Formats: sequence, structure tokens, C-alpha cells
Amino acid sequence: MAKSFLVIGLGRFGSAVARTLCQLGHEVLAVDIDEQHVEAIADSVTHAVVADTTDERALKRIGIGEFDAVIVATAENIRTSTLTTVLCKEMGAKYIVAKASDELHAKLLKKTGADKVVLPEKEEGTRLARSIVSNSIVDYLDLSEQYSIYESLIPAAWVGKNLIELNVRHKYGCSVIAIRRNEDIIVTIDPHKPLEAGDIMVMIGENSGLKQVADMPSHAGGLE
Repeated sequence: MAKSFLVIGLGRFGSAVARTLCQLGHEVLAVDIDEQHVEAIADSVTHAVVADTTDERALKRIGIGEFDAVIVATAENIRTSTLTTVLCKEMGAKYIVAKASDELHAKLLKKTGADKVVLPEKEEGTRLARSIVSNSIVDYLDLSEQYSIYESLIPAAWVGKNLIELNVRHKYGCSVIAIRRNEDIIVTIDPHKPLEAGDIMVMIGENSGLKQVADMPSHAGGLE
């Protein structure tokens, strides 16, 4: 089911979030005080407007409480991001994700109403480290302490087998939600069709099971 998101701050991080959410089929209102940033993304999201989100009247016009989640991506200006987070919380935001510039900023955002705080540079570093130590992990996203999403190269032993045979959910506590095959992304997966060499699986599930799969020798034979 499509959800609605408000993305505030259209720098590199905010723009990437807004575009990705829209590509995934959700409604996105992108907001920035800089008109050039808004114009640059206008064709890639549902709506894009120029607004000062430290102005209470501007936020009221946006209708904060109508969105499933608000992403505050203005970390470069601590005052702006903190005040925006406070105002969004006061106006009934259902869920706030805020970008922080450092650990101190992250603590401040949590105390002022953010439900989730992200430190992109730190998380990118964690993702890189995990991908380096595993021969098969292509990408990685923490959902919680227990669950994650992995993009993983298909284990060599899985080539030619289908998902019914592999019984992934029962054996590993995770599910294959999509397959990247060459330039295609297969979302509606036929469980009877065999997996192919070079497939990249998008999997969601318990960290322990995902790690088991990622640690299997991949068809690609490890790092180049």
C-alpha cells in the first residue's frame, strides 16, 4: 500500500531519499527553502514546494499530521533541523526520521522529538565494513537490532534451484522479496522458477539467518 512522506531538506541525502521513495510508488512532498533545490527535484517527486520549515505558519499550511512519516534532512544547519523537528512533533507528526551531523546532534534530535535518527556517514561506514568482510553482501540496511535487509549474491549451491526447494523462510528465518537479474528487478517472483547464476537477492529477515546465507560461498566466487 502506498504511503505518504514529507521530506524536508533537499541536499544530496534528502533528494536521494525523496526520489527513492517516489520510485518505490509512494507519495512524496519535497520541501526546501532553496528554490533551486526544489526545481531540481520537482519532476522526480509527487509535489515539491519552497518553504521555511522553521516558520510555524509554513508548516501548518503543509499539514504535518497527514503524512505517514516526516524525514528531516537538514543536518548541515543544527538550529534548522532541531527547530523543524520540534515543530513537526508539536504539530502531530506520526513518525519523524531526522538526519544528524554527529553524535551530539543525534542526541539533541532524539530529545526534541525524532523517532529515529540517522548518521549517514557512520551508517555508510558500517555498510562498507560489512560488505568488505563478506564475500557476498552487495548492500545492507538495518531495520532493528534483530532484522535487516540484505542484497546478497546468490550462493553457488542455490543456482538452478527454486525457492520452494530451498525453503528459505523455514530454514533461515528470512524471505526473498526481490531479485536483481542483469538490469531487471523482479518483484513478483515465481517460486517454481530456478534461480540463475549472477542473481542478486534482496532478502529481509532475522540477522542470524541472513548472515548464514551471506556467509555461503557465492557464485561470483568472492571479492574481485
